[in-house]
Amino acid sequence: MNAIEVRGLRKSYGDNHAVQGIDLTVARGEVFALLGPNGAGKTTTVEILEGHRTRDEGFVKVLNTDPSTAGRDWRARIGIVLQTATDSAELTVRETIRHYAGYYPRPRRLDDVIEVCGLAEKADARIRSLSGGQRRRVDVALGIIGDPELLFLDEPTTGFDPQARRQFWALVQALAAEGTTILLTTHYLDEAEALANRLAVIAGGRIVAEGTPATLGGRATAAATVSWTDADGDHEISTDDPTSVVARLAGQAVSGLKVRQPSLEDVYLELIGATQ
Repeated sequence: MNAIEVRGLRKSYGDNHAVQGIDLTVARGEVFALLGPNGAGKTTTVEILEGHRTRDEGFVKVLNTDPSTAGRDWRARIGIVLQTATDSAELTVRETIRHYAGYYPRPRRLDDVIEVCGLAEKADARIRSLSGGQRRRVDVALGIIGDPELLFLDEPTTGFDPQARRQFWALVQALAAEGTTILLTTHYLDEAEALANRLAVIAGGRIVAEGTPATLGGRATAAATVSWTDADGDHEISTDDPTSVVARLAGQAVSGLKVRQPSLEDVYLELIGATQ
């Protein structure tokens, strides 16, 4: 069974057609990244999937339920980590997570959640004393305390330093290894590449490409760029057969030889540029 199934999803705000016929499928146990520039329709799409916004048209099933009519039992099966950090300033980490656990019929063990989120050393610290990265871990703890089958992560590492981002990635990977389905929105292409099994690019309210990080937008078969320097100066060519170019140059006096395949960022920028 799929965790998310969407066909022909549409949503408009007056003359602004935010979502224009999206089709999307996310398998159970998958980490799926939804990419796109601001205003592309990501937030509207995710809010519809979360049951926070109604749609105009289309078929939507999340955990085999229509989010627009779902009740408390369904909501207990999903977890949501929003962009804004939790700020229960005077409560401790343990008190905050325990409080949220009371909203769910079958919450995870409190100490297990604290441990998996890397908060064991801060369990009795007040929220106001935490760093931004530690507060974000609390947000994730609140998102998973209900033991959700599906977790929505909305721009989870915005404002993180590089070390905090890598620690957060490890946390997401640990959750995925437990079988949690994760829908991730992010502006960081390296984050999507590190975490997602599959991803989709949304632009102008439409899905313009979908695939694995390695194959998105024909990336796996795209031409490579070979660059080098010789006595005649700097050279750069685009080729579908970089191996033969390198072999030809092997017997020559060259320096700085580099072979570069298109990055995920290259492909992404090309995809969203084609719609603008």
